[in-house]
Parts: sequence; C-alpha cells; structure tokens
Amino acid sequence: MKITLKRSDLILLKEKDLPEQIALSGWHEFVDSKNQFISWGYLGKQNKGYGWLVKGLKEFPNETFLVSLFEKAFQKRITLINDSNTTAFRLFNGPGDGLGGITIDLYGDYSVISYYNETIYELKNLIEGSLKKAYELVFKKKLLGLVEKNRYGGNWPESQLVEGDLPESFLIKENGLNYRVYLNEGLMTGIFLDQRKVRESLLKKYGKNKRVLNTFSYTGAFSVPCIAAGAKETTSVDLAKRSRKKTEEQFLANAFDLSREKIYVMDIFAYFSYAQKKGLGYDLIILDPPSFARNKKKTFSAKKDYHELITQSLQLMNSGYLLCSTNASNVSYQEFKDMISDTFKKNHRQFSIEEVFRLPEDFPYPESLKEENYLKVLLVKVLP
Repeated sequence: MKITLKRSDLILLKEKDLPEQIALSGWHEFVDSKNQFISWGYLGKQNKGYGWLVKGLKEFPNETFLVSLFEKAFQKRITLINDSNTTAFRLFNGPGDGLGGITIDLYGDYSVISYYNETIYELKNLIEGSLKKAYELVFKKKLLGLVEKNRYGGNWPESQLVEGDLPESFLIKENGLNYRVYLNEGLMTGIFLDQRKVRESLLKKYGKNKRVLNTFSYTGAFSVPCIAAGAKETTSVDLAKRSRKKTEEQFLANAFDLSREKIYVMDIFAYFSYAQKKGLGYDLIILDPPSFARNKKKTFSAKKDYHELITQSLQLMNSGYLLCSTNASNVSYQEFKDMISDTFKKNHRQFSIEEVFRLPEDFPYPESLKEENYLKVLLVKVLP
C-alpha cells in the first residue's frame, strides 16, 4: 500500500504526519504529495510515534538488505570489537544505524535484541537470522546465545532466551573492570551500557581519594570504577532489596574488600536524613535516578523532583563533585542544565561544570532526531 506523507524529510512517523483513517500497522511504500517515492517503512504503535521510514529501502526488507545493514553498523564499532578490555556495548542503535524499532547489544558472546513495536517483531526470524550472519562475517565466530527483550507490551514475555545456552549470570569487561550481567531477568541486565564513558571518567579522573555516595545505585556499577580508582570509601544506596546482593557480586567480581564498602537498602531521601543526622560528608555524589519511580510513600519524577536530590546532596558536601545524570525524555539538555544552575543559586552555592557526557559513539542517532540523544550527564564541581 502506498501512503502519502505530509512531509518527506521524516524518519520517525507521528500521527499528525499521516493521512487520516490509516491503519497503524504493516509495511508500506511512502511517497510525497507529488507521488514521488520516498522510502519503504512501517507503521506500528509504540511508546513514541507510529512507525519509521527506512532510508534507502526500496522494497520489503529482505535478508540481503538486513545483513548489509548490520554488517555496516558492526564495522563502525570495529575499535570496540577489537578492544579486549571492553566486551559489552551497543552493536546496533535503531534509527541511528538505519532501522528504527530495534536495538542490539553485545555482552561477551551473547546478544540482546530489543523490539519496540509489534510490526518490527513480526520480522524477528528474518532479523535474527540476518544478525547471526552479519555477526559471523565481522566477528569470525558464532554467537553463543540470543535474548529477546519486549519493550512495547504485546502477548509475549519481557525477556526470553531464543537461542543458545545462557548462564544465570556471567562476567563482561568494561575499561578493564569486571561486571556481572543477568541477561534474562526482565528488561534490565545489571549494567547500563550508555554510561560507559561516564564510568571511564570515574576510573581515570574523578574516583581517586574520594568519599563517594552512589544514589539509586542498582547493582553498584558506578561504585566499581570509583573503588578501582582508589576511592577512600563508597556508599551505595538503593531501595530495591536485590541491590545488596547484586552490588556485592559486582565488588567480588573485581576482588574488592566488601568490608570497606557500605551498601544500604533504603529510600535515598531517608538516607539523606540519616547522613545529615550522623554528620556524614562526601567528596563525590552520584545522582542517576530513574525518570519516574514510585514506592509506598511517594513518587519521584526527574522533571519535578531532581532539584531536591541536588539540594539534599549539597547538605552533605562543602566542596567536591556532583555527577548529575538523567535519561528522562521529557527533560531537554538545556532544561536539565538550567535546573542544576537554578538549584545551586537557590542554595546559595557556587559551581562550575567540569564535563558533559552525552551518548557514546556506539549509540548514534539521526541529526534530524536530536531527542534520540536522550542521555544527559553533567559533572559539576561544587565550590567551597
């Protein structure tokens, strides 16, 4: 079916760009108002938008097209592929690599493929077969296993192993450090790969000789490079009960002394109150909350409540560093930067921005979709 678009410069398709009474599913040929061919693409309900154009696709996708697309994306990451100190990273990043609606991550010799709508998932056999062929062409070996992640809903599990044998957990490397990953436990795997450069900066520049507070610590992945860098001590705080065991596993994977590091399972705002009462102080506080979270007593929204995290953190340091991070799609980089500045001013504190981190090179995005560069991390120096 041919569909006429109101604009021909699109990649992400939204309802306003489509003719009325179009069924929001399936693969189609898209043309402009003059009936000139634009590209093939597809429609499918997802978290944002209603589908994607696939630039350069002149027919229904086939194995030749997909193998070539994947191989090209993998070759762009050849430096990472050849780096024995880092064995986990993103292999294919949706529209930034030419096909919206999927991402592919590598963890050692295992791959995790995420599907973001039902239409693209209907091509899973073709996509996964092409992925394996492209992997063998570039890596000169076979994948040991493949895990699917369901990121749109639908009538299948959040996570499922579809090929190979998969241990419950295993170790990957990043910047020479070990991290334990869990590829088939829901949507999360134990480490957020888009924060690789941030962890590298903690290892090489900011972690040494610091008293570190890692809030919303999950598996303690930000604490690991700080300890390796020579931090005086780390304190990891997360509300989830699983966080203690998983953080301990990360530390043990690197032969760290557990008795030197502190792990608390509690609400971060409760911990802030506890730390103030105890007169605790820190040189580096890491703030990487979820965009939205809810517990029995309150909800947290990065857009509305992040400023309170900064305010509470400033009570625990005379000088030092705040690592402020968010992946909230409803907060732009400029809004985030302005919020940090406003919060410091309201607290009558001085600061300077030492470094800014956005998505690393294995997470490319189209220039026309700046919002795909969702990660915003500011390393803020707190002045005395």
